[in-house]
Amino acid sequence: MTDVKLPLRSRVDIRALEDETRTGRRRDVLAAAAAAVLFAVAAVVGTLIQRADHSLYVDWAPLYADWLPHVGPGTPAALAVAAAVVVHGPRLAARLPWRGLLGAVWAAAMAWIWSLALVDGWQRGVAERLTARHEYLRGVDRFHDIGAALRGFTGHILLTQPDHWPAHIAGHPPGAVLTFVGLDRLGLGGGGWAGAFCVTVGGSAAAAVLVTLRALGRERAARAAAPFLVLAPGAVWVGASADGYFTAVAAWGLALLALAATRTVRAPGAVAFGAGLLLGLTVYLSYGLALLALPAVVVLLLARTARPLPFALTGVAVVAGAFTLAGFQWWEGYSLLVERYYQGVAADRPYGYWVWANPAVATVAAGPACVAGVRRMLSAVPDAVRRLRPGGPGAPGGVPDGLVVLAFAALLALVVADLSGMSKAETERIWLPFILWLLPTTALLPAVDRRRWLLAQACLALLVNHLLLTGW
Repeated sequence: MTDVKLPLRSRVDIRALEDETRTGRRRDVLAAAAAAVLFAVAAVVGTLIQRADHSLYVDWAPLYADWLPHVGPGTPAALAVAAAVVVHGPRLAARLPWRGLLGAVWAAAMAWIWSLALVDGWQRGVAERLTARHEYLRGVDRFHDIGAALRGFTGHILLTQPDHWPAHIAGHPPGAVLTFVGLDRLGLGGGGWAGAFCVTVGGSAAAAVLVTLRALGRERAARAAAPFLVLAPGAVWVGASADGYFTAVAAWGLALLALAATRTVRAPGAVAFGAGLLLGLTVYLSYGLALLALPAVVVLLLARTARPLPFALTGVAVVAGAFTLAGFQWWEGYSLLVERYYQGVAADRPYGYWVWANPAVATVAAGPACVAGVRRMLSAVPDAVRRLRPGGPGAPGGVPDGLVVLAFAALLALVVADLSGMSKAETERIWLPFILWLLPTTALLPAVDRRRWLLAQACLALLVNHLLLTGW
């Protein structure tokens, strides 16, 4: 058989591509290693600060957790889910019909969250999470008259006010606690139902990201990222916390906005209105989620249209108007929250430590694969923005510019949140709605490496959940 000899130029191009691939993979590993070093430094420095003056108010700095190696009833299930997704996830994500993929991702994400939560047992891991003294369920019985409670809501935010709200109720607009009031009115009261609700809704966030990416023309990237969205280490804090629920509401708001903007639904105006309702609700679930305006604007820019904007803004106005007419003023609540924030431990927590320790914490919730993906995203941003400008050159085949820019918007929102000083500690759960949109950058990783990175994601989550007792 005669060997086929390629032209010299072709051989040089192939060698250059191979060298570039090897260099990129090496940089991926170095980025993940750098994140691990950053976290280790934050842990050492944080431990020294905490021992010196106890100003961090976390027992296992920089995470809000206690050192407690343990196993539980969820351990076998967690190992099984991790193994199944690592081994079969990439293949199934590539081959399943789209609707089947969405259902499978939602189910697998819930299985992963449930199994991790149950490592701590039913009571400690689920039923008691939202009944702790700082949590929402502690205030449900004060909403017998919802109208009166909303009219007087801001009067109980400050610690100096009589009968002040528990920390999590005071730290959020009333939409958060009203969710659990609603569950209670439906006969689903108590920590068990509240935890199950947060896990069920929170698990759907992964599917919302896939819907968004496909609507923006990036189905291939969505399929590549799907297993990583399932095995996200942040699942440790989704189950069972209200922040997992917030994450899903925000994610579906952006997903509906993307569907309306790309007109891939029959009634784009109605869908845009629905997006506005969800995004409006998001702002009344958590003050900090107003920063999701950045990814929302990027969705419209990527779709190159402002058509959904009037409908979406109408939806936001309906939610804002309902709360305002009921007696709650968002800006008043936020200004009082800032005052309450510095009446508590935030006054002692050092900004100079948390401003860099927060990103270290975020790398744990995102995982090493996401860190490597973000590295690739950052290197791709300048070219992606240039190509997406009107009249700019088209993207080379397979380059998911929309994913790159959307993830960058989420990262920018995190930077703003970090610099604001209103997120000192506990960002492993508080930042979940933004970290979610960084996870799709894992689609930028070489296909040959994805199972290894998936294994790294799963191992990190399992280690955190089995070595630490996390709290919020």
